[in-house]
Amino acid sequence: MHEMSIAMAVVAQVEEAAGAGGAHAVTSVRLQVGELAGVVPDALAFCFELACAGTALEGAELVTEPVPARARCRSCTGDWAVGMPPQLVCPGCGKATDVELLAGRELQILSVHWEDGPGPGCDRVRTPAPTPTPAREPISEER
Repeated sequence: MHEMSIAMAVVAQVEEAAGAGGAHAVTSVRLQVGELAGVVPDALAFCFELACAGTALEGAELVTEPVPARARCRSCTGDWAVGMPPQLVCPGCGKATDVELLAGRELQILSVHWEDGPGPGCDRVRTPAPTPTPAREPISEER
């Protein structure tokens, strides 16, 4: 199950950012998970809990935000919900040769919530700067 490698990559990236930010403990991580990313949210949540053990993320909540898959036909400019299994033939003109996937392959950290300093205290939310992603930016362990 590749959810474990994804969970481990998320934990490593968050732990690095939290350490650089002077965090004591991470309380939650919010991920955007596309419908076509090939990730089972329940399996990811289970693996995330295991990957957090013994780290600054131990006990952190994982919040996943699903992203429905959408596509657009460049021929007739129609756009539609792709669904599962993926429907990549344009329902408007019937073409499958000029289809662009607009959303659904996302797998990215949206925000991290942590406690500052050496002990319980102030909370901080770190939201990564928005970056344009053409379809999906893979986590380093997936490459």
